[in-house]
Amino acid sequence: MVNNTDCRLLLEFRLAVVQLQVTSVKADNLSRARRLVKEAAGQGSRVVLLPECFNSPYGTCFFSEYAERIPGESTQVLSEAAKENKVYLVGGSIPEEDGGKLYNSCTVFGPDGELILKHRKIHLFDIDVPGKIRFQESETLSPGNSLSMFQTPFCKVGVGICYDMRFAELAQLYSREGCQLLVYPGAFNMTTGPAHWELLQRGRAIDNQVYVATASPARDETSSYVAWGHSTVVNPWGEVISKAGPEEAVIYADIDLQYLADIRQQIPITAQRRDDIYAVTSVQGAERRDV
Repeated sequence: MVNNTDCRLLLEFRLAVVQLQVTSVKADNLSRARRLVKEAAGQGSRVVLLPECFNSPYGTCFFSEYAERIPGESTQVLSEAAKENKVYLVGGSIPEEDGGKLYNSCTVFGPDGELILKHRKIHLFDIDVPGKIRFQESETLSPGNSLSMFQTPFCKVGVGICYDMRFAELAQLYSREGCQLLVYPGAFNMTTGPAHWELLQRGRAIDNQVYVATASPARDETSSYVAWGHSTVVNPWGEVISKAGPEEAVIYADIDLQYLADIRQQIPITAQRRDDIYAVTSVQGAERRDV
C-alpha cells in the first residue's frame, strides 16, 4: 500500500546553496565548507550545492598550485560531509590534475559518502571584453567531454559549471534526459555578473521548465578575480525564489516537483517540439549514476 504522505515527501525537498567566502588557505576553505554543509543539513536540506573553485582562489595562476587528484584531500572532506549529514552534496568545483592535464571538476557525493559522478567543465571560459575583462581558462585547463547527471529519490539532476550555463543546448539535453533540476557552480565576475548571471538562469529555467540553481563564491573585492556573488535559485516559471547578496551566506529553496509538473502540463512545450524540423542531440555519452 502506497503512503500518500511518503509520495508527497518525494515530490518536495529542500535545496541549500552555499555561497562560500573563499580564501587563499585551502584548509580554511574546506573547514568552512564543511561547517556550512552541516548548517544547511540542520535546516532540512537534502541537496546542498557549493560554488565553483570552492577550495581555492579562482584564476589561471592558481589552478596548478591548488590542483589535486580525485580522490584527494578536498574530495575526502566532501565525502565525509555528505555522509555525516546524509545529503546529496554537489561539491562545487576544484582544480583537478589527471595525467598531466588540469580540469575544472565538480564531484557529487551521495548520503552514503560515495562518489556519484565527476563533471569536468565542458566549455572553457575564454573571453575578451575590451576595457573590462580578459580571461583564458584554456591557457591552463583542458575541457571535459561528457554530460553529467545523477538520480536522487526526488528527481534527476543535471550538472554544469559556470560558463556551461551559457550553452542552451546542454540544458536542453539534460531536460530531454529527464532532469528537473539543473545546478551550476559558477563564478561570474563584476562585468558578466550584473549583465547576464540572473538572465541566463531564468532563460535556462523557462526554456526547459526546470529548476535552476547557481552557487557563486562570496565577493572579495581584494582578490585578483572578483566574483559577482548573488547565488540564485529559479523555478520553472522563471521566477527567482531565493537569492543571496554579495556576502557569504546559505540560501534555501523548497523544490516542488508537482509545481514543475503542473507548469509542463499548462504549457506543454515538450509535446509541441517540432522534431521533424530541428533537433539537439548528444554526440558524446553521459557520466551518470542512478541511485
